[in-house]
Amino acid sequence: MAEHRKIKLGFILHGVGRTWTDWRHPLADPGASTSFQYYAQQARTAERGKFDFLFVADSLSINEKSSPHYLNRFEPLTILSALAAVTTNIGLVATLTVSYSEPFNVARQFASLDHISGGRAGWNVVTSWLGDTAANFSKDEHLAHADRYRLGGEYLDVVQGLWDSWEDDAHVGDKESGVFLDPDKLHRLDHKGEFFQVRGPLNIKRSRQGQPVIFQAGASDTGRGFAARRADAIFNPAATLEEAQAYYRDVKARAQGFGRDPSLLNVLPGIGPVIGLTEEEAEANYRELVALGSLQTGLGLLSRTFNDHDFTVYDLDGPFPDVAAIGFNSQQSGSNKILAQVRAENLSIRQIAERLATPRGAFVGTPAVVADQLQNWFENEGADGFVVFQSLPGQLDLFVDHVIPILQARDLFREEYEGDTLRDNLALPFPINRYTAAREAQSAA
Repeated sequence: MAEHRKIKLGFILHGVGRTWTDWRHPLADPGASTSFQYYAQQARTAERGKFDFLFVADSLSINEKSSPHYLNRFEPLTILSALAAVTTNIGLVATLTVSYSEPFNVARQFASLDHISGGRAGWNVVTSWLGDTAANFSKDEHLAHADRYRLGGEYLDVVQGLWDSWEDDAHVGDKESGVFLDPDKLHRLDHKGEFFQVRGPLNIKRSRQGQPVIFQAGASDTGRGFAARRADAIFNPAATLEEAQAYYRDVKARAQGFGRDPSLLNVLPGIGPVIGLTEEEAEANYRELVALGSLQTGLGLLSRTFNDHDFTVYDLDGPFPDVAAIGFNSQQSGSNKILAQVRAENLSIRQIAERLATPRGAFVGTPAVVADQLQNWFENEGADGFVVFQSLPGQLDLFVDHVIPILQARDLFREEYEGDTLRDNLALPFPINRYTAAREAQSAA
């Protein structure tokens, strides 16, 4: 009998907040993005709520107009390694770009986090869309969109190959015989490809979960194909159930087309619930969020999507400028979505910026209302789970203390963690070492 399907939940650690003005809330800590204590408290709360994983987003380029959280924040693997010591079961997922790093170093870093945490590491594989990132890495220009994904595929091949350098029983450690390693079970990769030449082997063995879990956020056509072929979980930016369903069905079909079991691919829309214990309180909280919003936030989000393009040089109430080419080679899916709204409703820069600043979304209401929406998306091919960010101070506690018990009562969410590793809790199979599999296949032949 198939195992009963349950909602998966991640929590995004986002310091001072998603927007340009969240830090101004009376209860917000302006230094939250570099406060270990703040993150440790959120991590413990999310683990108390039995969340599957914590997630840290990242980018490698800022300017004076970047959002406060982008301006001043921890490097993901560093903060997650520290949080591994104050948590026990919750997964630890870090964003790291393939465009500005080396596969051997990255394989080693994530393998280390996997060991430190006892098998709870995940890697959000990104290709970076901000073009001026190149200037921070001694490069003259940013790779084109299609080239970045081609590089990403080879990069992931190399990293996962390095993670298999050691077979699971290669580390003998027998003091009596003096045998530390079985040399027949340590393997060089000897990769030579279009972008990389990597010999190996990796200087750290496999962890309890075999390999870190792969996350992706592909939304363009190329990105969706990459995610459907390679990822264990996909972040989805859908704002409505209809958008979520279209994305869900598309990537599941693509995964099946690649010969994968679609049920093993977790599709996770991002949401920012606004919860109140009564309808009036929920509405008051939403109005509080709106009051924090500003044209500056909307313009900042718009700019970020179009490779930090400065929209203030235009008449904010005039025709929307022709910036499609800028969006195409940066955040292609997000920019296309904005342009579609602009064209359909003939929106000005000011109008689309205001809409971006304070979206209401489906997840505003009492705990029961929010739980109803989560269930609706989950049961109607909109999501396998969700990545939650805190919309206002205190909202994570409200979600854990009031929404999760409703989901548990409906048998939609776990009462206790299923296992000790991130793979266990996401119901993902253990990846058999490729060299072990080849040896076993040869023996069976």
